[in-house]
Amino acid sequence: MINDFIQRLILITPPVLLALTVHEYAHAWTAFRFGDATAKNLGRVTLNPLKHLDPIGTLALFLSGLFGWAKPVPINPRNFKNPAKALIWVSLAGPLSNIVLAGVFAIALRLFSTELAPLISGYPGIYKPLFVMIQVSVIINVSLAVFNMIPIPPLDGSKVLLHALPYRKALKFSRIEPYGFIILILLIMTGVIHKFISPIVFLAVGLLTGGGY
Repeated sequence: MINDFIQRLILITPPVLLALTVHEYAHAWTAFRFGDATAKNLGRVTLNPLKHLDPIGTLALFLSGLFGWAKPVPINPRNFKNPAKALIWVSLAGPLSNIVLAGVFAIALRLFSTELAPLISGYPGIYKPLFVMIQVSVIINVSLAVFNMIPIPPLDGSKVLLHALPYRKALKFSRIEPYGFIILILLIMTGVIHKFISPIVFLAVGLLTGGGY
């Protein structure tokens, strides 16, 4: 039992750390490209996971495999020439980076199942752990992208929606922001989030891998 848990932890840790780190790096890098150096000055334009991890969000991703989050990237919209446009792209950057990673690992998964299989399948001590980590990487990255696009504050989807809406509707929507995290936790604890995103995640994973997960 303990050995199984340790093995699972070893296999899932690299995919989780990579997915969360790249997600936040993408936010910080995009903000910098649009003219805001706030995150860069705080050392957030980095692939060092220690700069990005949120203890609760990381634990949630470890336990669920479907939803989690990292520390929000600090942004100063006053540094953007076109704040609404920039904030939409900064918000989208994280989920998009996870979709790109999921695509890369889906290609790797197919290679492991075809061209590379005859070469390294005879070394199960290497082949099986790598194969599992690649499978997990596809699922984790798709999950992180889908989860973060839910339009509930403080998730990325809420920021995209907020800055895409007309002013009056955006103002009304912004009123739920102080309660967003509470709403999110309640939806997670009641299983609503899981029921909502699971079919989307596994449909997307199936499409990426050709059902080979």
